[in-house]
Amino acid sequence: MSLKRPESVLVVLYSEQSNVLLLQRDDDADFWQSVTGTIEVGESPIQTAYREVEEETGLKLSFDSHDIVDCRHVNQYRIRQAWLHRYPKGTQYNNEHVFCAQIAQTHEITLTEHLSFKWLSKAQAIEKAWSESNRIAIKKFVPESLIAVHKGSP
Repeated sequence: MSLKRPESVLVVLYSEQSNVLLLQRDDDADFWQSVTGTIEVGESPIQTAYREVEEETGLKLSFDSHDIVDCRHVNQYRIRQAWLHRYPKGTQYNNEHVFCAQIAQTHEITLTEHLSFKWLSKAQAIEKAWSESNRIAIKKFVPESLIAVHKGSP
């Protein structure tokens, strides 16, 4: 197993109703999260975001249509003690680039790395997400229901 780079992406997927897709980790059933993944050598953060969404959900979003939005926000957090062995010796922190994308809840989700998924309201997702950085990203970058905004439109 090669060691991970301490630089990753977090991609918050949400619907027009502002429901958030959370994935249940297969190595910790209490750990619910948005799409995440390590930036590989030679990849840009946005390339990693598209790759990880496809790998973890089966959704092939369009780079040309800019389906994934760069939130221009980077979290730095202390790596969980149980996961330090995955990183080079002495690594303590990870830098996490935040992205988001609006998708339809009707899209078929194909899990490859997780046990389960749930669509939750924004408030429920904030409550359920395991990591603080994920909760903050949901709170900050998922808009209030877009349906309510469009009701008054012609």
